[in-house]
Amino acid sequence: MKRAVSLVSLLVLSSVWILQAVPVLSEPLPQENFDLCRFMGKWYELAVVSTCPHYMQRKRGNPVIVALELQHVASESNFTMTATIFRNSSCKQTSTDYSLTKTPGRFFHHVARFGADVDSFVVHSNYDEYAMMLLLSTEKPSGIKTTTVKLYSRTMSVRTAVLDEFKTVVRQHGVTDDAIVINQNKGDTHTLMLMIPGPP
Repeated sequence: MKRAVSLVSLLVLSSVWILQAVPVLSEPLPQENFDLCRFMGKWYELAVVSTCPHYMQRKRGNPVIVALELQHVASESNFTMTATIFRNSSCKQTSTDYSLTKTPGRFFHHVARFGADVDSFVVHSNYDEYAMMLLLSTEKPSGIKTTTVKLYSRTMSVRTAVLDEFKTVVRQHGVTDDAIVINQNKGDTHTLMLMIPGPP
């Protein structure tokens, strides 16, 4: 009997040790001392990876650089992101309103088309060169969750070191870096730059 009790105790202790040894992913942390004003302005979406197969299939089919313009009015609790993309020699623009949260560097928006709530985090940025974004979305009522990681740049290229750091961030959030789609300049660079104001 004592042996049985000892065995049970050993199993319980082992289970506790295993639970303590397994890292638990907490809520993502945005960039420390995030500065919203410095984050505004022109960006280019250069790379992206997502756990959503349909999204990734669409991105692989047309891996073009997306021009972004972020604008914020100081008195308002949201900012607007205008995305410009060229497809089949024609320009398409979409605008999304991002609500600010109590946590600097964390934003929220809703995608009506998919009934999805999206939490966005600026996980790392030096403001003048690049920004790495983590998007966690939940579709309703299905509850399907998707993780997306994006790399923004103030120009249409980034240093190899920045891309390597982006791959590390991707792996940290459970996505394989070999699935990353690198967006390409399809020759419309001049037009994009004329349409989007220069960096702040």
